[in-house]
Amino acid sequence: MNNQSTKGLSKLPGHWNWDGIKVEDLGEGVARQMIVGERLMICRLRFAPHVVTTPHDHPHEQMTLVERGRVRFLIGDEEQIAEAGDVLHFPSGCRHGATMLEEEVVLIDVFTPVREDFLAVTPKTEA
Repeated sequence: MNNQSTKGLSKLPGHWNWDGIKVEDLGEGVARQMIVGERLMICRLRFAPHVVTTPHDHPHEQMTLVERGRVRFLIGDEEQIAEAGDVLHFPSGCRHGATMLEEEVVLIDVFTPVREDFLAVTPKTEA
């Protein structure tokens, strides 16, 4: 099993467990883990209750799986509640944001192509 932290592009097959992936503290109740391939990346994000992400869009296609908790998503001009087991799709350029509800939320985000802007972020601390 490959338990190394991966920040760069991996062109080799791999096998990871989230327990072995470095946790980046992004501040304000948000922590992120990333596994990065050549053209695809997956991020596991933990949010404290009531954290709000600013509505935004990006050129990357994104799918989000709610692993734990409940989230109010803003997608375009519409709001909807998602909970554990739900999957959301945000096509390239789709404006979206989220408000975590009463409990910790864990989201799995998959992006293509790779979010180079995420690779350039320096975390505040490591856990």
